[in-house]
Amino acid sequence: MTSTYFYVDGMPISAEDFLKRLFDKIQLPVLLGSEEQLRKLWANPITRRDLLEKLEREGCSKDDLQKLQELIDAENSDLFDVLQYIAYAKPTVSRAARVETSKDNIFNLLNEEQREFIGYVLRNYVDVGVDELDVSKLSTVLTAKYGSLHSAQERLGNAQGIQDTFVDFQQHLYSEVVA
Repeated sequence: MTSTYFYVDGMPISAEDFLKRLFDKIQLPVLLGSEEQLRKLWANPITRRDLLEKLEREGCSKDDLQKLQELIDAENSDLFDVLQYIAYAKPTVSRAARVETSKDNIFNLLNEEQREFIGYVLRNYVDVGVDELDVSKLSTVLTAKYGSLHSAQERLGNAQGIQDTFVDFQQHLYSEVVA
């Protein structure tokens, strides 16, 4: 059995002590708000980045969340699921399952070119993780898919429209699944 350590103020602490710190000092559920507030913040790449920065300032870095992700055996899940699991005792969902259950709602309002592009983004998300959904990655993703930004715009429309599509589909990806 291996021990995972987290570093707080340069000192190693156990995973158990780190989780206790998330609740006692950082007050993770209070910081995140309700499950619905967390979902709303996470579903927008800009507010998601702000939330991750806020967690970092409070002493819970993205690296820490990734270590927790491993500890709870959720490497194929989103960091959103890690936060939900820790703060609200919700089961984790794999990225692939999240995409599968959201796909119809995501693709419903898109044209064929947009579906192809968002399908590409979603495959990267499943393979790599939530970082693929950051707006700062958009030009890299477009260049990888289409060869150039100009080619992407020829197929998908103007830059603002492409960005809106990229941001807007994420609302559906993180919407609560009602059984």
